[in-house]
Amino acid sequence: MKDLNPDQKYFIDEFYEDYRAGLLTRRAFIKKLAFIAGSMPATIGIMGMIGCSPEEIPDATEPMPAPELSGTEPSEPTSEPTAAPSSAGLTPVPGAQSPFSVPEGDPTLETSNVMLTSQGDEISGYLARPIEAGQYPAVLVCHENRGLNEHIRDVVRRFAMEGYVALAIDLLSREGGTENLDPDQVPGLLGDAGPDRHEADFIAAFDYLQSLDFVDGERIGMTGYCFGGGVTWQVTTALPELKAAVPFYGRGPDLDKVPNIQAAVLGVYAELDERINTGNDALEQALIEADITYQINVYPGVNHAFHNDTGQRYVEEQATQAWLDTLAWFETQM
Repeated sequence: MKDLNPDQKYFIDEFYEDYRAGLLTRRAFIKKLAFIAGSMPATIGIMGMIGCSPEEIPDATEPMPAPELSGTEPSEPTSEPTAAPSSAGLTPVPGAQSPFSVPEGDPTLETSNVMLTSQGDEISGYLARPIEAGQYPAVLVCHENRGLNEHIRDVVRRFAMEGYVALAIDLLSREGGTENLDPDQVPGLLGDAGPDRHEADFIAAFDYLQSLDFVDGERIGMTGYCFGGGVTWQVTTALPELKAAVPFYGRGPDLDKVPNIQAAVLGVYAELDERINTGNDALEQALIEADITYQINVYPGVNHAFHNDTGQRYVEEQATQAWLDTLAWFETQM
């Protein structure tokens, strides 16, 4: 079995938790693990190690699932059905439930797909800003393990509605872009890319924002969700110019790198998210010892991914509060 990096281990634990909670079918669970592990024998080994019963583990002769071509039917139903443009020229976000959702085409915003360079490669992103001329603070947005999808583009527009320039990077740009990939393959590719590449891409995105004349380069923050929360924590340890950060229920940073953090950090966590919360005491102690400006918010009665209003764990009351707390944090700390 190949050695697993921290992102790959995170994905395996997350998918096992979702499978046990009934959010993934056995077929989808095995397929996602197979794309991470790289082979069916390795998948079988992982399933045995994490506690799957013999009845749940596939036969060793079962072939690797093939990635589905772009434009084909997804292997599992998604929560994002196709949305048609409205008569006003606005495109509602598929599956969105949040009162803060902003449809594509809102006339008060300017949105665009942008290209920038990271580690010598061209990568893509989605940028939104207020349409009125001016110089604005900015927020980098890191997507979940589903890649740069319509929900994350919606979040980018939500920040723009609040007076920010917001930019989400597609961390699978080099692999052809999220929209051209089998959704079950996306986490495996993100895991293969590794944390260092993701960190480099957001440092490049930070530099790109600083180059824009409508961005206040002294006021740039970052946020991310689930996997993206972990990337956000990591970037705070590597980018001292970052002013503020709000990681949502993500894997914490290496504790020995916590003293490198210069940003003011608001950590958003869910009371029922035991897998992620296990490391919070040690992380908070490291933040205290390093004299980092921080706040840890644990939202009651909710579980991992409660902010994603296209998902099954969305809770409007707590998601709304977390969003308002995020805006307040960026306003006071940037």
